[in-house]
Amino acid sequence: MALPAASQAPVRAPHPLRAEAVRGFAPWAGAAVLLTAGTMLAATADRWQGDWAATATEVHTALMITLPLAGAAGCWQGGRERRRGTEELWGTTVRPPLARLLAAALPVALWAAVGYVAVVLLALLATWPYVQGDRIHPALLPGDTVAMAAATLIGHVLGRVAPARLAAPLLGVAGFLGLGTTLGARSAAVRALSPVTSSLDELPVWWQSGVMAVWTGGLALAAVLACAARRRVTVLLPLAAALTAGTLLAQTGDGLWRPDPLARRQVCDTSVTPAVCVNARYAGMLPQVRDTLAGITGKLEGVRNLPARWADHAGAPHADEAQLPGITPLGWSTVRGRLTDPQEFAWEAVTALEGTDCPESMMTERVLWADDAVESYLAPNALQRKGLVPGDGPAEERRLLAARARLAGMPERQRRDWLSAYFAARAGCDPKEVPAL
Repeated sequence: MALPAASQAPVRAPHPLRAEAVRGFAPWAGAAVLLTAGTMLAATADRWQGDWAATATEVHTALMITLPLAGAAGCWQGGRERRRGTEELWGTTVRPPLARLLAAALPVALWAAVGYVAVVLLALLATWPYVQGDRIHPALLPGDTVAMAAATLIGHVLGRVAPARLAAPLLGVAGFLGLGTTLGARSAAVRALSPVTSSLDELPVWWQSGVMAVWTGGLALAAVLACAARRRVTVLLPLAAALTAGTLLAQTGDGLWRPDPLARRQVCDTSVTPAVCVNARYAGMLPQVRDTLAGITGKLEGVRNLPARWADHAGAPHADEAQLPGITPLGWSTVRGRLTDPQEFAWEAVTALEGTDCPESMMTERVLWADDAVESYLAPNALQRKGLVPGDGPAEERRLLAARARLAGMPERQRRDWLSAYFAARAGCDPKEVPAL
């Protein structure tokens, strides 16, 4: 007797979205975003690694590259059926046009957004060991991620519409140039509508990222619905949301950014004179800066008429302050939380004590000799240790070296009095009161 055939469970075909996301072009698009943006950030690591604010600004500015790249990837995917010659075949399937479009476009948009988020996370991990203060700045990440997906969807629609094979690279170039134009625009409204606008020393208002997501996401969704929806009237809803968000952004303009309260604060060591202050965003560098200036403050002990502190804040120093040499922008005097040239830093700190507000007419030969001697005594640099100085000739160099030697060889009390008179004359911009050497 024949046995009944064993019943077999029906095998479910994989969902089109899963197939596109795993085996199609989409993972390569995400890898391209990750490698391109990652390489760009790695090449400029010296200027952002160790500063949360600089890192947030740098990864946000990376949208200048990643957004055109995502748009080009979406455009290439959108033109796939035309290149394969399968447009008519796809038109015979039972799936509606919108479902077919989303099945091909969403995986690329998802992978492009994931690639960008991976770049951001890697940049944050690279910064974390070197931070000196401040806090992480994730406010712009949601809007940036949506903008990446939106650029991919808009590119996909353009790829379906544009017949040229060069549409994808041309879109990438046009996107890069367009975004660059918005960064240099004079209009605050144009800058506010650009997803790549940033400000290093300011923070976005709390709602900016969400409204930017509605602005870019609404435009992308409107483009998708206009291309493939059966009822084109559905375009009006996302388009209205995008226009509302865009109007809010444009009308707010530069008001989208507010000063960073932490950047206005200073952390000071008042155990020395002058006191040493650094911006609160780099509070962890205070011990290093204090140690770098210890040789100066030790030699100035008991000297009068000095500024009260070296200050590190925005704007010109106050009447009782000298400007601390620049810790920022990173990549110059500071890299990964360390001073690149402590000797140069100390010399610049001494020149700041001399003041910079005096007219050029004060810079007589007598003043220049005194300045050189003070700088040589408080913070000798490599050239000065070797006795190499700029001058009109050997005679001039000998006179400068003699002035240095006289200041360095003074008895301690006499040198304190001389320095006190020197700093009083420099503060008053009176060259006649500068003591002679």
